Amino acid sequence: MNARLVNARSRCRRFALAGCTAALLLVLAAPAGAAHRARLSADLADHLVAGSPSIQVIVHGTKAEIDALATRYNLVVKRRMKSGAVLQVTAGQLDALAQDESVDHLSGDIKIRASDVTTEAIGADQVWEGVGGLPKITGAGVTVALIDSGINLKIEANGLKKRVLATFDFTGGDGLDRYGHGTHVAGIIAGQPGRTSDTRQYSGVAPGAFLVNLRVLGDDGSGSASDVIEAIDWAIDHKDDYNIRVINLSLGAPVLQPYRDDPLCEAVERAVRAGVTVVAAAGNFGKLADGRAVWGGIISPGNSPWAITVGALDTHGTPERSDDTVASYSSRGPTRYDLVLKPDLVAPGSHIVSTEAVGSVLSTTYPDHHVAGNGPNAYLQLSGTSMAAGVVSGAVALVLGHRSTLSPRNTKVALQLTSSFNHSSGLLGAGDGSLNVIAAVEFQTRTSKTLPITAIAEETVECGGVSVAVPVITSDILVWGSKILVWGNNDILVWGNNKILVWGDILVWGSRDILVWGSSDILVWGSGDFLVWDSSKILVWGDSSPSN
Repeated sequence: MNARLVNARSRCRRFALAGCTAALLLVLAAPAGAAHRARLSADLADHLVAGSPSIQVIVHGTKAEIDALATRYNLVVKRRMKSGAVLQVTAGQLDALAQDESVDHLSGDIKIRASDVTTEAIGADQVWEGVGGLPKITGAGVTVALIDSGINLKIEANGLKKRVLATFDFTGGDGLDRYGHGTHVAGIIAGQPGRTSDTRQYSGVAPGAFLVNLRVLGDDGSGSASDVIEAIDWAIDHKDDYNIRVINLSLGAPVLQPYRDDPLCEAVERAVRAGVTVVAAAGNFGKLADGRAVWGGIISPGNSPWAITVGALDTHGTPERSDDTVASYSSRGPTRYDLVLKPDLVAPGSHIVSTEAVGSVLSTTYPDHHVAGNGPNAYLQLSGTSMAAGVVSGAVALVLGHRSTLSPRNTKVALQLTSSFNHSSGLLGAGDGSLNVIAAVEFQTRTSKTLPITAIAEETVECGGVSVAVPVITSDILVWGSKILVWGNNDILVWGNNKILVWGDILVWGSRDILVWGSSDILVWGSGDFLVWDSSKILVWGDSSPSN
């Protein structure tokens, strides 16, 4: 590692120790010979304290290892999973499992819920038409695995039936959507234009893409984490059969443990490592019922660094970006436990019109949300980061339809780098900014030339009153117009002339904002907007806002 970069990190960490003692916890080393204790998710810790008589626990391991645990502690195996199993235990058995030397961490099989388009607003219509010399791109050949409440395929709703290559129901049902959420998200991703004059304007972001329908949510819009995990692993196993390049997760649950222990996040990582881009909803926990803002409300598996986590924009019914705002309900970062900077970007999510599953729970509960058409050609309007995630999954299909060899990592970078930064909401509210799919596709066209380089520049920033020199060292440089993308072993991105993103331990944004990531865990946001673990403002989890 470059000596100056090490020195910069060292100085920031000294600042952390000097200025953040009120917020940092002293972690004492465990005495030699201390009894083993597996890490527990927050819900399991609560069950243990409450002495719950019946608990569903996700355990990793092979069939033989699971069987050995079940025999050793007289446990019931509720279901087998590719990555392990779900065990039914009592509080006493959970305590015994936690002390077993073969068990590293345990997670609850928690309830998963659906996270309750304007194609012009993100430039999708220009991609379809091949504006600026680009080929016409519709996402043809790319398949998106929709892990949701199913798709209504009894009727040929807006051509969705012709877009679905396969259906598998992990709840034991028939794959049909009786809740109405999955059908709506499916239409956002790959729906065809409506068949009547009053519905023809409604189309999915990638109308040429295909879908695989993986149902994990029941008729009430809820399901289990184990079903979602199994669906993700199914998509990985069958990615070559159907050319699954994207997984859409417009669902989630509270973050109850670090992402490295969360089995949902582990499944997301497996998918990305297998070459599948995962898009996840940020969640709809941006404010309390009384309107007060909430920080740190990102849901799982959107807290995974491997996922493209999407917040929701309100476009206010116009294609112009000038009046766009981040929806007040959209969850803000950073993530609980790990302080990962999320969301990654935002996309239209408020008042999105898409396919309606007539007779479903959402359709009958909110008849006033019906917008146009009827029967197989019906459309309704919904809002949420679920809808925004569907928009981004469609955008990923368009990008991959243009450059099929892109890895999940480079796909994510292309979307983030070309997003329009939202100064009013900042990194914790809007990530890198609002989705611009035409720019992302154009970016892939213009970054075909690679020039070797050894060093670019050095940026000096202030970290707690200390000047920090951040060297920019890399092996490759990609030039896109006036913007520069630096990509090499050190994972460094340079955006324009005044923004440097170091994809590792230090993030410098402009000349004021610095994120120091590692053992010191400091996030400095602007010159006075928001600070985590700093002497002026401390983020308190579960509270609605930072407190002094």
